[in-house]
Amino acid sequence: MIRVRFAPSPTGWLHVGGARTALYNYLFARHNKAAFILRIEDTDEARSTKESVEQIIQSLSWLGLEWDEGPKEDSSSANEYFQSFRWEKGIYQKYADQLIKSGKAYYCYCTPEELKEKREKAMKEGRSPGYDGYCRNISRKETEEKKARGVKPALRFRVDEKKKIKFLDLVKGEVEFDTVELVDFVILKASGFPVYNFACTVDDFEMKITHVIRGDDHISNTPRQILLYEALGLPMPQFAHLPMIMGRDGQRLSKRHGATSLKEFEEQGYLPEALINYLSLLGWGTEDSQQVFSVKDLIDKFDLSRCSKSKAIFDYDKLGWLNGVHIRNLGTREIIKRAEKYLKEAGLETGDPMLEKALDLEKEKIKLLKDVPDLVSFFFNDSITPDDDAKKKIEKYNKNQELPDIFNKLLEEFKAIEFTTPVLEETIRKFCEKNALNTGQVFHPLRAAVSGRTKGPSLFEMLELIGKEKVLRRVEEALKWLKK
Repeated sequence: MIRVRFAPSPTGWLHVGGARTALYNYLFARHNKAAFILRIEDTDEARSTKESVEQIIQSLSWLGLEWDEGPKEDSSSANEYFQSFRWEKGIYQKYADQLIKSGKAYYCYCTPEELKEKREKAMKEGRSPGYDGYCRNISRKETEEKKARGVKPALRFRVDEKKKIKFLDLVKGEVEFDTVELVDFVILKASGFPVYNFACTVDDFEMKITHVIRGDDHISNTPRQILLYEALGLPMPQFAHLPMIMGRDGQRLSKRHGATSLKEFEEQGYLPEALINYLSLLGWGTEDSQQVFSVKDLIDKFDLSRCSKSKAIFDYDKLGWLNGVHIRNLGTREIIKRAEKYLKEAGLETGDPMLEKALDLEKEKIKLLKDVPDLVSFFFNDSITPDDDAKKKIEKYNKNQELPDIFNKLLEEFKAIEFTTPVLEETIRKFCEKNALNTGQVFHPLRAAVSGRTKGPSLFEMLELIGKEKVLRRVEEALKWLKK
């Protein structure tokens, strides 16, 4: 059975790079009717936090990526999927003892200070700063002296053979490393905690992982893991390394480019299905270059063979466009439900029938859920203050001081009619003809006066929904403003 995993380190919030990796694992698993596992790699004692674990779980849940095995709600469930718990159970030590017994691993008593000194000396002499293998052949006497001083040893893997390590990457094709580029690497720290490559290898075997799908930044770890698989006599999974996600400037995506964590995207009003759609396109695509996908579409069509080898560029504008597409595909009531937090913060009642009508008129303009209150608020406010663009528009059409006369005449027309869209349109157009005015001379300043902005829905539908009483009052307020 195919089994894949997403194995984040809980040292911060889940960012889009990690989310894309989780998504590809999820899509691969669901496409192949396979198992998707969440494993928490918390062996970084100094930086791993319970808060980060819970944030990762919450972000994945918000994105809708349900996993089959692993912690479900918080950091206290499914302990066997936490590396810290597995370390306490002695799982890694069992495999470490096997390597010691076979002569593939040895204790290293070099202190951090000594290792730093060795690195600096090697660099000054133009040599590789990697570990020089000093403790491979350390004498028993020196070992006892180190122990007497309280030096706790790390455990290193012995990279003996000078050979080529080759593997077939499901994205990159054939990849080759030379062991001459590797040094004896630490597998257990002096604290006894396993380092990434060792714990990852052991866990992937014990959890029966068949495919390791991860970011390109991990590809340098793969030869070390292959050596560990071979030394332990374990079957290897297939590897697939995904292209890195970069900013528009070609640099690795970071906060300087914009939001990077899932929590930030959620708070800004992106839909999870839109973010999934966009992340899926960062390094993968269909033959027909389809852009808009539902999650079901993605599961049906996802294939690792369609992944790109090239770096992906994160385009916030394209994400915004896709988010707008997915929002417009929702029903109006569903948009209100999703934007409830922002609407309540703006003092708008989500149960107000007028809200649904207002949103129907403005739906095409929504890019983010947090935009919703601003787009519809002018329908509900008792009075409005024209924004700068609206003021300029009013001033433009009042160049010859004719707007007060137009507005006063319109007020008389409005007072006498039924406030419905057809009647409003007929009345205003006839008003323009009767007074020898082009429609722009009336439509534009009227919109600016009544809504406080220059853009919006159909003028006549907007006037009907705002209502006769408010429209009359706002035109009168505009007349006072013009007098000033």
